[in-house]
Amino acid sequence: MRVKRRIWATAAVATTAVAGVLVFEGVTGTSHVPDDAGPSSGPARTEVHHSALKVSKDGTSASLRRSGTDPFSMLGVTWTDPSAKITGTVEARTRALPSGDWSAWLPIDTEVDGRTEAGRTGTRGTTEPRWVGLSDGVEVRVSSGGGTSAGLPAGLRLDTVDPGRVGSEPAAYAVDATDEPSAEPTDPTSDPAVPSTEPSESAGGETTGPATETPTPGTTVDPSTTADPGTSPSAPTESPSATVTAEPTATLPPPLPSTAPKPPIVSRAEWNADESLDDESPDYMDTVKAVFVHHTAQTNAYSCADSAAIVRGLHAYHVQSNGWKDLGYNFLVDKCGTVFEGRKGGVDRAVLGAHTYGFNRETAGIAVIGLYTDSAAATAATTAVARVAAWKLGQYGVSPSSTTTLTAGATGTNYAGTRFTAGTAYTFGRISGHRDGYNTECPGTKLYAQLPTIRGYAAGPVTGLAVTSVTGAALSGTTYYTKADITVGWSATTPAVFVTTYELLVDGKPVAATTGSATSARTALAAGSHTVQVRATHQSGKTSVSAAATVVADRTAPVFSTKPNLALRTGTVNTAAVPLTLKWKASDAVQLRDVRLSAPVAKTYGPTTTSASHTAKSAVATTWKMTAYDRAGNSLAASVAGTPVILQESSATKSGSWTTKSSSSYLGGRSYSSGTKNAALTWTFTGRSAAWVVSRASTSGQAYVYVDGVKAATVDLKSSTTAYRQAIWTKSWSASAKHTVKIVVVGTSGRPTLTTDGLVYLK
Repeated sequence: MRVKRRIWATAAVATTAVAGVLVFEGVTGTSHVPDDAGPSSGPARTEVHHSALKVSKDGTSASLRRSGTDPFSMLGVTWTDPSAKITGTVEARTRALPSGDWSAWLPIDTEVDGRTEAGRTGTRGTTEPRWVGLSDGVEVRVSSGGGTSAGLPAGLRLDTVDPGRVGSEPAAYAVDATDEPSAEPTDPTSDPAVPSTEPSESAGGETTGPATETPTPGTTVDPSTTADPGTSPSAPTESPSATVTAEPTATLPPPLPSTAPKPPIVSRAEWNADESLDDESPDYMDTVKAVFVHHTAQTNAYSCADSAAIVRGLHAYHVQSNGWKDLGYNFLVDKCGTVFEGRKGGVDRAVLGAHTYGFNRETAGIAVIGLYTDSAAATAATTAVARVAAWKLGQYGVSPSSTTTLTAGATGTNYAGTRFTAGTAYTFGRISGHRDGYNTECPGTKLYAQLPTIRGYAAGPVTGLAVTSVTGAALSGTTYYTKADITVGWSATTPAVFVTTYELLVDGKPVAATTGSATSARTALAAGSHTVQVRATHQSGKTSVSAAATVVADRTAPVFSTKPNLALRTGTVNTAAVPLTLKWKASDAVQLRDVRLSAPVAKTYGPTTTSASHTAKSAVATTWKMTAYDRAGNSLAASVAGTPVILQESSATKSGSWTTKSSSSYLGGRSYSSGTKNAALTWTFTGRSAAWVVSRASTSGQAYVYVDGVKAATVDLKSSTTAYRQAIWTKSWSASAKHTVKIVVVGTSGRPTLTTDGLVYLK
């Protein structure tokens, strides 16, 4: 037993005594850190301070006056009979160091079964311990939950835990005493028949270790079945179902190899376990058939830098508050995914723990630090749980996704209402929740819902495997096209730590292999169509293959079966915008993607488009540049040049009667008009396309058009609306050559007159 006193400066305190409510308040002065404080090494000195609570005669109320508390970071309420329950609620609020701020009222879980390690001398009933961070003041209230018939269990006390300080962890140092706490007054409502368990030491309470018995080496020891003379006669004990022996020394066989990799585990020495709390040898089992997942510490609002201290606090609480031989869980996992060694005896051994009442044997307990009733555990934590479970179960050759039978060591009920009878075998998942074996919400609704995912991580195969990208290729519909090497990217919902290898498959054959942390691989493809997949190998050896992606390798450029060419078209003519048509035809052996015009303007056309309307400046030579692209990115460029030229009407050879008309609406400000039958105008030019330009109105007449002496068309200029500078007739040739175009007035009855604005040709 260690006894240590810490004296604190005091401030005002309050006492409350109401029916069914237990209130404990501790208020301290301001603390400071000694100037010589520095990092320490080796085991941290953990301390648990027991503060007894006086219960009223009717057993439904209690009060306790305190003048101060030693620094602590974890707390819980305990009582004498491990089989007794608090049917009401337990809440606490604490004062933080160094800010002095008081927290809100924090609920403390009362679902813990104190009989988890039943049969041990000194085992007590307890609440779940709650991590509150470095504090120096506390107030607790307990509700009996239902009048005088419910009552409160005997021997109630508050346990506050100082997990000690290591290295740069926050320190919990006492200040120099400025005032000794006053003696506690007599509570007039207390029951004189109930002996007081109030510590007689300082206001900080007594710091002790558990009363334990050391087994004789080589003997059979089962801490969950040994009779406990200090417990209630009605408390059931677990019946044996497996041989448990004290740890041998030189004869301990080598650890069993596992089918799964061993995850990194912070050892007890590394989290600075106070081994002086444990003076008993660990107990070993023949096998581990299943793991139970728990949550603990009742808060997610902790820093992962505090995780080792939380583990030390849990260790001290389990031993000095619960009365267990050691930390109950075999492993602990924080929200950042760090795994800590729990109960001593070797992480690679089948060490009997104290975590699931009735089903401690042939199982291991993994506790996630935090509260997962309303929020899910982070992926880092669930991944770590799955890694530990896969490795531990793999030592005994069982799949984490299978089921097994466990023999109940005690009679009880689980959260779903299933009744267990001691000595009877029941079916469990290899990875189960605490609630599957005992009537508790643990490991919380949200974490319990994540157990299927954890089983999948641990057992395999890799899930959610899919090709997510093919870099160096273009996607069209569901097919990728490439002209070069490709990089295939993938993703999976199974964390990379469970993946041994990824392989890139082309047409079902592996062409590249990577580590499980990789997310892409590069390969070259022969010309043609291919199926591309990714195959993942889980650490269990199970494989999974992604859905196939179709990738076409094409290194042949498209062709222009009709090279780009220009032709004048109908429309309004301006010197800055002569209407013309750009024509082409492109094709590809695999699939044409598009044809792009880059000059004199930028346009992109679909694979089936073969012409487009444009305009060009007159008397300006313009080059039209086009490129055809296939889906793989292969390309072919082509171009055509042209110069539109405007021939005014005055440049034509006239015959018959023509009148000159002036207006800004005409090309060049003038035009010719004639209503004389057979009056004619003739232009001669060298080019590859021509367009006759006229003015149109409702009274306009008709004309014959002759090309190179041959009548080509009869053109009617009549229009319901007046329009000027209209290219009304066009003609194109495959190559540039010398041509004549002649227009002749028809002399249409009632509207013989026509007005011409000239001729445009393309050279």
